[in-house]
Amino acid sequence: MVFVKGLGAPETPRLLPADKSWVCVEMAPPRSGVTHISRDGEISAVARTGLPQGVAPAMDGTIWTLNNDPAASLMRVTLDGVMEEVLGEVEGKAMLLVNDLCFGPDGRLYITDSGMTMADWVVDGAVRPDYASAEFQGRVYQVDPATLDARILDDGIRFTNGVAFGPDGYLYANEMISGDIFRYRWDGPDAIGAREVFANVMTTGWEGGFHGPDGMTFGADGNLYCTVFGEGNVAVVDPSGEVIGRLPTEGQNPTNVAFGPDGDSRLFVTEHELGQIEILDTETTALPLYYGGPERVEV
Repeated sequence: MVFVKGLGAPETPRLLPADKSWVCVEMAPPRSGVTHISRDGEISAVARTGLPQGVAPAMDGTIWTLNNDPAASLMRVTLDGVMEEVLGEVEGKAMLLVNDLCFGPDGRLYITDSGMTMADWVVDGAVRPDYASAEFQGRVYQVDPATLDARILDDGIRFTNGVAFGPDGYLYANEMISGDIFRYRWDGPDAIGAREVFANVMTTGWEGGFHGPDGMTFGADGNLYCTVFGEGNVAVVDPSGEVIGRLPTEGQNPTNVAFGPDGDSRLFVTEHELGQIEILDTETTALPLYYGGPERVEV
């Protein structure tokens, strides 16, 4: 089932806590920017940016997003279209290709940086042919949205992509080139553990070209739901790290995922190839997300 069509390379569907409508980003020009979608699927532009990627709404109505054109940065956007670029480097290092973000239980933003500029990643309109052996400086950042104090939590990841907090309190991020899902023990903003490999969502023996984990979210069942770009599915990973199922998408390039509101057991999946948000049935509901405060918010 399709919720919305006609989007330009959409990414990161997220519910707004105030009215349970949606925002996402569209990456393909001339539509590139933050887009609002009503509960019944009406589309309207919020703000047009160069190359957006990832979005995280806050309880105060602010929408935090990432932009990669002309340079990588964290941006603050309002629903009436006011945009402000607020951060472009962390610990003296320029952001390279910021990808996804979420709020943590400390109210801070946790951001992935894929570790290579878009100009180096996309060559002649396609992913560079040596992507499997290319050098990456993929990172995970922590940013205080009130003060913009920021630090690097991890470095040296090969195309960091999706990010989420699990029901176990761990911070999860994935590595697109290897297919690994990493996790970090989280005991507070200043007590974050070392990288651990939790799972791998690649299909064994895949010969279909570039693929790997993209956006992800957790269900109330404790399972991780991770889009696998290039493979046309959402991998379902149980708390032990085993892939226990795959939910097929209409297009081959799903980019991110979120559960619907009000205990809805359906997944809303942005699909890059066909420019749409698809709906997939599950047997669970959302693990509530953080929206900039210490409590998970159920929408």
